Amino acid sequence: MKIFQNELVLGHFLTTSSIILCSNLNLIIMKIKSLFFLLTVIVFLSCDKNSEFETVSVAKPAYMTIDALRSSAKVTSPIPIVESGKIYAYNNLVLINDVDNGIHIIDNSNPENPIKTAFIKIIANKDMEIKGDYLYADSLMDLLVFDISNINDIKEVARLKDVFPGYITLPFIDNLVVDYGENGYNSGEIIVGWTITEERRRIEDIPDYRNGGVVFNDMAFASAESTGQGGSLARFKIVNDYLYAVDSHNINVFNIDNLEAPVELADVNAGFDIETIFNKGNLLFLGSMSGMYIYDISSPSTPKYISEFKHGTACDPVVVDDNYAYVTLRAGNFCGAFESSLEIIDISNIYKLELVKSYNMDNPYGLGIKDNLLFICDGTSGLKVYNKTDVKNLELLNTFKNITAFDVIPMDDNLLLIGDNILFQYSYSSKGIDLLSEYHLN
Repeated sequence: MKIFQNELVLGHFLTTSSIILCSNLNLIIMKIKSLFFLLTVIVFLSCDKNSEFETVSVAKPAYMTIDALRSSAKVTSPIPIVESGKIYAYNNLVLINDVDNGIHIIDNSNPENPIKTAFIKIIANKDMEIKGDYLYADSLMDLLVFDISNINDIKEVARLKDVFPGYITLPFIDNLVVDYGENGYNSGEIIVGWTITEERRRIEDIPDYRNGGVVFNDMAFASAESTGQGGSLARFKIVNDYLYAVDSHNINVFNIDNLEAPVELADVNAGFDIETIFNKGNLLFLGSMSGMYIYDISSPSTPKYISEFKHGTACDPVVVDDNYAYVTLRAGNFCGAFESSLEIIDISNIYKLELVKSYNMDNPYGLGIKDNLLFICDGTSGLKVYNKTDVKNLELLNTFKNITAFDVIPMDDNLLLIGDNILFQYSYSSKGIDLLSEYHLN
């Protein structure tokens, strides 16, 4: 009887345990199924989100009336720089473009201790040139002239209106989308700058903004009177009594025989995506996103096309010595190329240009030459100094790392370099150059 009762208890226990076990198993299976379903939803939503949206740089225009633009130029005391652009040297002065804001004037009488002396506010300014104490600077579509003979009393003396029809450019940013807003252009106003933000946008909406708005941007001497010296990224170049200013399509020509009253001459169409200009004797060398173009200025008022050297699409400044042209090609989505490089081109026969050799670079911008030295601004990889005696086997003399190198001007006694709001100056030495001073412009 006890045995029978024990069997009943045992059976009840086993039955109860089985029910509990099955119940727990069912619960576990239900939880696994729920977890699997949740993970599936998350993955689906994640994939759907990634497939529907894209992070892009969105450029929104800043507007101003033409009258306000043309009355905005003024000279002020020194101010901190916002974004350093191109650099220019004239006598004991160094001028630095504050992109789209104006020009900082620096007294460089003592290169070991440069001093900011003034700021010329010029909206939408990117380029400059000087001859005989007259400064020429762009302000969107206009050319401005300043008398800088007295650095403590700089005066605007002339403005040529609407001479740069191709100068409306956009920021140098990859994957850029332009958003003019729901109403498009503001009536009666012009675009004088851009506000850049990072935004996630539906892919299906992006083509609407990019229609005409995905930007592959336009992007840079003997004389009776002294002229200054710009870097390789310059779009302005004075040769004798003429100022040549390139925009994305044209060589804009000005007679500056009367320095304070330039005369606009006929433009010369030079192709597409022109970025920089360099002068050697009676020749102009234009850097573009598709190649290097050579123009003859023996008749200075009417530059004539001679030849060109084509390369893959890339950002392209150029400098020249007696026998060779040195061209840096910068890669990236905006610039087009997949690899950055330095290309050296034989120009001994300007009608038959030949590539001598190509060298790999990281992210090059401006470059310069002095005697047997070649200077390459390789972006965040710093400044590279080469001995170019044998162009087929360049010798790397020195690399200045931990700086951002944008453009250089090799002067007679020292080298000027601009990058990341800092003006660097170097003295020449057996190693190529040695640091002389480092001046923060902020």
